[in-house]
Amino acid sequence: MSSKYVLYQDASIHYTIRGKGIAIILLHGFASDGSIWDNQLSFLEENYMVIIPDIPGSGKSTPLNKSTSTMNDYASCIKAIIVAEKIEKFVLIGHSMGGYIALSYLEKYPTDIIALGLFHSTAYSDNEVKVNMRKKAMGFISSNGVSAFLKTSIPGLFYKPTENKLLIEKLIDRNSQIEKTTLIGYYQTIIDRPDTTHVLKDIAIPILFIAGLHDNATPCIHSIQQSILPCFSVIHILRDSSHMGMHEETAKSNKILSNFLRSI
Repeated sequence: MSSKYVLYQDASIHYTIRGKGIAIILLHGFASDGSIWDNQLSFLEENYMVIIPDIPGSGKSTPLNKSTSTMNDYASCIKAIIVAEKIEKFVLIGHSMGGYIALSYLEKYPTDIIALGLFHSTAYSDNEVKVNMRKKAMGFISSNGVSAFLKTSIPGLFYKPTENKLLIEKLIDRNSQIEKTTLIGYYQTIIDRPDTTHVLKDIAIPILFIAGLHDNATPCIHSIQQSILPCFSVIHILRDSSHMGMHEETAKSNKILSNFLRSI
């Protein structure tokens, strides 16, 4: 595996790159890092060039030197990788917050992307209930720290947390290194993001929606509602998943991704 860094403003952005062929960028979500895609990397690298960044402040990437970041800022970090690797066109797939970044990238650099995937993600902005939930979580992180927050939040991302106990413990341990100011900042960025449903309507590229039937973080009804907006879209519901389908139903997720990539 090739581990690389690119400088964006004052931040060092880490990414891994492996395989050859059409470029596929996989963006991880909130309180995670690029390793969330390990099962997809080993599957896709046989036929594609797979690039997996750590967003600023997560994994091996340093935070942006800004008091408040935007999804556009994170999209620009991905652009820096694209420029460094001299890639002209690619497929962009984002999980959860990674999907918000992907939509921002698509709006900002529409000619770069040949297909988009929203994996447990949405183009909707937060409603009042969601904003209040996030602010409550921000307060909890501030008072109790990142590790305590992850111990209460990560199990709820799985449909069957007991069966995924070891993985959950690994995720908590791995991501407890994220600074609490960074995690709180992510939440503020998510709260501040605009609705991007117009991007789905206006861009004529294939869009893949993958939703978890039991997902409370990103209800599958939202994916169903949005799947009718693009000119061409495909939607799959993972019936035994909540918000972590890449782990909960790995083989099915990989097959969905493979079929979508072949179709374009």
